[in-house]
Amino acid sequence: MKMKLKWMKTLSALAVLSLVILAACSAPGGRPQTNTESVAPNQVLDFSTLYAQNCAGCHGAQGRGGAAIALANPVYLAIVDETRMRNVVANGVHGTSMPAFAQRAGGMLTEQQIDVIASGVFSRWGRKEVLDGANPPSYAAKAAGDVDHGQVVFGKYCASCHGSEGGGTSKGSAITNDSFLALVSDQALRTIVITGRPELGAPDWRGDVPGMPMADQEITDVVAWLASRRSQNPGQPYSASNYAQHPEK
Repeated sequence: MKMKLKWMKTLSALAVLSLVILAACSAPGGRPQTNTESVAPNQVLDFSTLYAQNCAGCHGAQGRGGAAIALANPVYLAIVDETRMRNVVANGVHGTSMPAFAQRAGGMLTEQQIDVIASGVFSRWGRKEVLDGANPPSYAAKAAGDVDHGQVVFGKYCASCHGSEGGGTSKGSAITNDSFLALVSDQALRTIVITGRPELGAPDWRGDVPGMPMADQEITDVVAWLASRRSQNPGQPYSASNYAQHPEK
């Protein structure tokens, strides 16, 4: 009787082992299972993935802003067209912290991936009705700016938050800081003046002085004044020529 029970246990163990072996052999050896293959970087076409990997570091998660402006700002998306945004993503902005992302310009993204990013920003965060019939200033300047008049305009619209010379107050950041001005283009300054930075509480061109939106030329002039404050040697308390004469300093 004992021998019979022992034999039956052995048969049961063999049966279980056989099922395990059969299960392991049901998938051909070395062949990847469904959904286990990773997608090559240049084949990723999901907007959320591309944005997170290439844009969020500066423009913030979900386009909410960070070191660079918020892309999820409907006012911004109402004045800039998709073609212009695509060109900026592809080619970057020379002399600023915005790099080129297109492979043809030294970046890592294909033309199709750049299309996905540009169109995705507008489809997710754009709202044309945000302007409510307003006549916004042009995205790019139409004429040269007047530096002297720009200082007057700055005092009227901007100084209450940013200080009379742009050095900042408890209500607004320093915007004549040499390091800041070295990292932004004239167009970026114009864009910020027009669209504001809602993530920082800064209003658009209509809200600096209630009931008195800034005129197109006033924006051009204030940008000219800000640009005139750029330092040739940002971050240095003295000129490069002075350093050459007194390197011990």
